Amino acid sequence: MKRNLIFFINPISGAGSKNSLEKKIKIHCEKYQASFEIMHTNREGDYHFLPEKIEKNGITDVVICGGDGSVGPVVSHLLKVSVNIGIIPLGSGNGLARTAGIPNSINGALKNIFTGKAKPTDAFLVNGKLGCQITGLGYDAYIAKLFSEERKRGLRTYTKLAVNNFFKVRTYPFEIEWDGGNQLKTEAFILCVSNANQFGNNLKIAPRASLEDGALDVVILRKSPKVRILSAFVNHLLFAKKSNLQHSKSEKRKIYYFNTKSITIRNPELAPAHTDGEPLIPQPIYEISILPSAYLLIQPLRRN
Repeated sequence: MKRNLIFFINPISGAGSKNSLEKKIKIHCEKYQASFEIMHTNREGDYHFLPEKIEKNGITDVVICGGDGSVGPVVSHLLKVSVNIGIIPLGSGNGLARTAGIPNSINGALKNIFTGKAKPTDAFLVNGKLGCQITGLGYDAYIAKLFSEERKRGLRTYTKLAVNNFFKVRTYPFEIEWDGGNQLKTEAFILCVSNANQFGNNLKIAPRASLEDGALDVVILRKSPKVRILSAFVNHLLFAKKSNLQHSKSEKRKIYYFNTKSITIRNPELAPAHTDGEPLIPQPIYEISILPSAYLLIQPLRRN
């Protein structure tokens, strides 16, 4: 079957020339004898026209060239459409693509589009809105908001903001319910509900998370002196995959780590929040649930 692709390029993602990207797209499509069209993502996230266009033009693949926040708005319009989704990672972190094992280089990611395999991949809903990578409340959401306001993007800018604001950001109270009966009332610095295993740049907040397991990984970094928070967080990043960090009610535990299919988070003091790096308007309640096998993501046959 001949491939017929749409490439959506986010014009503000990445630092490289979009002309160079378009040339590389053309080279790879000609190599694999595929038809293609290039379009731009839009700030409004409005892709209501896509299902009809896909059916009318026989589109086989929709490829998103951008960061983590570019993926969800496109995928949300394609949940019931038979089409493969590809990613060319152009963001500052590319946590979703890295979790899936998609190469971080443009040429490598383009090669994956034609040599990889489309696999059923989970997404999730946050108060009815689709997400693909991670939802966070607290510190990481505060940094995401600051980052969204910066004119200069990239890892250096994000790291500078994260370091400069670490000791400035407060903790917030949360009331959490999951799996129909478990409850936790705590004050936290970070509360992450993860489908992907990382924020991006291989910073793995949820090392056990999988895009294909039908569950969300929840990580809560509880209130503690900032130096202890930093120490606990570093230990978590280094050893969480190996150690037994399943949920414990012990008050001594600085980090909770568990998985669930759905979770309710009460946010009485309106902590900052984000989904896939895109700031949200803070809400008093978040209902978050997994959406198993929501779309077909083109992934490498073998992950590194």
